[in-house]
Amino acid sequence: PGGRQLEPLKYSRVAVEASVPRQKAECCVLGTTSLLCRCLEKGVSVAFVLRDVGVLFMEGSMVQMRFYLDFLEKVIGERILDGATLKALQQRDMVVSQEVPIASLSSTGRVIVFPK
Repeated sequence: PGGRQLEPLKYSRVAVEASVPRQKAECCVLGTTSLLCRCLEKGVSVAFVLRDVGVLFMEGSMVQMRFYLDFLEKVIGERILDGATLKALQQRDMVVSQEVPIASLSSTGRVIVFPK
């Protein structure tokens, strides 16, 4: 959409950001995408933990992003002290604690967590 073209991933930039050699960055990216593909094909629950942001959770045909409260507060620029607001976010399954075991997000209790 919008006439955008796909660009190849710049492994050298990933390597610099991760402070690893380029070859290792490429192997990690390719290994991760390959494992993710196999998991999705087999219907295995998958969770991507995005540091300081939240968890992208995939189970069956459901895909859900749950955010850490600290991240939401940074986005809106203030602390969420209002109990009603926090309860509404929790009821919509938009907030997850960094302390909660990722497996508890799955109905089966089994999930592959990325990255390791």
